[in-house]
Parts: sequence; C-alpha cells; structure tokens
Amino acid sequence: MGVSRSAYYGYVRCVDNCSESQLHEEILEAVRDIAKSSNYSYGSRRIGKALNALGYPVGRWKARSLMREAGVQVKHRRKYKVTTNSDHKQPVFENKLNRQFDVAAPNQVYVGDITYIWTREGWLYLAVIIDLFPRKVVGWSMSSRMKARLVCDALRMAIWQRQPQAGLIVHSDSKNTCTRFQ
Repeated sequence: MGVSRSAYYGYVRCVDNCSESQLHEEILEAVRDIAKSSNYSYGSRRIGKALNALGYPVGRWKARSLMREAGVQVKHRRKYKVTTNSDHKQPVFENKLNRQFDVAAPNQVYVGDITYIWTREGWLYLAVIIDLFPRKVVGWSMSSRMKARLVCDALRMAIWQRQPQAGLIVHSDSKNTCTRFQ
C-alpha cells in the first residue's frame, strides 16, 4: 500500500476533513477539560487514558507534551503528617478549669496551645501562652522542631514578664502533644 501506519491512522482520525491544527486544538481543549474536572490531580498516564476514552489515541508521553503545551500542571498533594500522639501511657490530669474561662483577676489562669505555621523557612511550630483575664498573649516561642523546650520557653517568657503569684493554673487543650510536663 505504501502508507505508514501512523499516516493511515492520522487519515482515519481526520476523515471529516478537519485540519491537523484544528484537531490539535481540540485535543488541547480536551486536556484542559480533563485536568479541570479532575481538580488538576490527573497526571500524564490518566490524561492519556481519558483522551483514549474520548477517541483521541495518544500515549503517555504525547499526553505529557500536550499537558505541557496546554499549560496544565498536576497539584501534588502532600501526605498528612501526624503531629500528636493520643495513644500514650502518661497520666491524664483532671480538668480544673472545666470550660470556665471567665477569670476575676489577671495572673490566675494561663492557657496554652501549639500550632504550626508555613513560612519561607518551612513549617515552624508556635507555642502561645495567654492570660485569660485580659485575653492577651503573655508568652510565646517558635521553633522548627516540636520539642518540650518550645512550650517551656513560652511558659518561661510568660512567668518572667508577669511574675504571677503561687497558685497559677496553666491549662492546655485536651489534645496534649507533649505530656512530659503534665
């Protein structure tokens, strides 16, 4: 016959007199639609399979070049990192505060918590100590590692700044990350 296999299938694809550039634009639009409908989670393999299902026979590498040409990039999802250990053998102390957050005077009850914040340097952990009477931050500390020292530094800052009397209650949330100092 004298015709290559790819030329034959190219002819079959364009039987209805469409030009190559028109077909190429159709495929690019299909790539954009597939990527958008998958919330940009499909890679070149899945997009290639989806294009094949739509009647555009392309392989993985062609799908990859089409994705690049269409400006489609995959959103990489990071694995969730567990930061708390709820299955510990440390003693759990009673809740002296019992959700009574109204305090009569300053320096009677401090509450604390730890969170993490994305910065240009990466994830940083922030420990905060708040005096419940004025509801103001009295101590804080930041670190790239969640260690007991993070909380200790925040508590030291609060005690150094406010110099509370004996009998101070320091309360943390029920999802204790660090049970070392309970």
